[in-house]
Amino acid sequence: MHGQLLAIEVAAGQSVSKGQRLAVLEAMKMQHEIIAPADGTVVDIGAEAGKQIGAGDLIMTLELEE
Repeated sequence: MHGQLLAIEVAAGQSVSKGQRLAVLEAMKMQHEIIAPADGTVVDIGAEAGKQIGAGDLIMTLELEE
């Protein structure tokens, strides 16, 4: 969804746990938490906090554990 990326709460190389908040997006005057779908590692951050992003824009890449 199109909106402003308010915060990125992880860094490249960081391990994340299922359910952990990764970023916060503000869209339609509401804040939406982006959470980790499974345990894994942040491979790359492709967006910057404070910037507008559009539907389909890459925010970050995760490598999920199997």
